[in-house]
Amino acid sequence: MSTKLVILGLLRDRDLHGYEIKHIIEDHMGDWTNIAFGSIYFALGKLTEEGFIRKAGVEKPTGRPARSVYTITERGRDEFSRLLKELWSTQRQQYFDLDIALFFVKALPREETEGYLAGRIHDTEKLIDHVTGHKKEQITNPYVPPIAEALFDHSLHHLNAELTWLKEVLRKFESGEWS
Repeated sequence: MSTKLVILGLLRDRDLHGYEIKHIIEDHMGDWTNIAFGSIYFALGKLTEEGFIRKAGVEKPTGRPARSVYTITERGRDEFSRLLKELWSTQRQQYFDLDIALFFVKALPREETEGYLAGRIHDTEKLIDHVTGHKKEQITNPYVPPIAEALFDHSLHHLNAELTWLKEVLRKFESGEWS
């Protein structure tokens, strides 16, 4: 649903070709969405087939392949509104793959588990640094809406909570409490 919603939302502002959509998602939304490049073109085809968007024309830049430009239809605007309202009104519990690894923790030597936890802590700290830096860069960009600060903060709050939790889990393993 998120790929469909994002594409329709971006096309509400202006007509775009697939590469522009990809660029906007990667450069401005990549810290809080996980939309894969291939899914964009698949979704464009599906949205066209369903009548939510249509090809508005073809750009032929010199020395480059032709690119289809897409525009949203009235039906697409209605679908965007429906999807957006559904997203606002739906609360789902999140599940974490790491919890499965913890459930089966006895299948690995304690030292190995501690190494994995230390690695997760390191990776989470690096991710926090990356998102913090990207936030500083993006919120000064005039093309990024001010609400982006809240989106970055949402990610950072989750990452910081994850970091605190990981450190506590590692501490309990190292102390022998959970061995």
